[in-house]
Amino acid sequence: MLKKWVFRLGSDPKLSLKRFLRGLALFVLAVIFIAIGYYGPALFQLIGLVILAVALFFAGWGYLGIFANRFAQVLERSSPKNHDPDLWK
Repeated sequence: MLKKWVFRLGSDPKLSLKRFLRGLALFVLAVIFIAIGYYGPALFQLIGLVILAVALFFAGWGYLGIFANRFAQVLERSSPKNHDPDLWK
């Protein structure tokens, strides 16, 4: 069951990279809003925190997909190719 989940999550590495980069861009935007809120109205900090939560979600989801893709490649290489246990053939 876990193996199927890993293969499904890592099936599209380009989409995972897009999600990660979007999360990273939103993270930068959130930091900018938080910094503006530090020197200006506090409402900008709250907006930055909401954007930060969304950014962490997307970056985490993308990074998990990238990791699952790499882990799926390791699982493919380590699985036995010949399932026949008869060594005396």
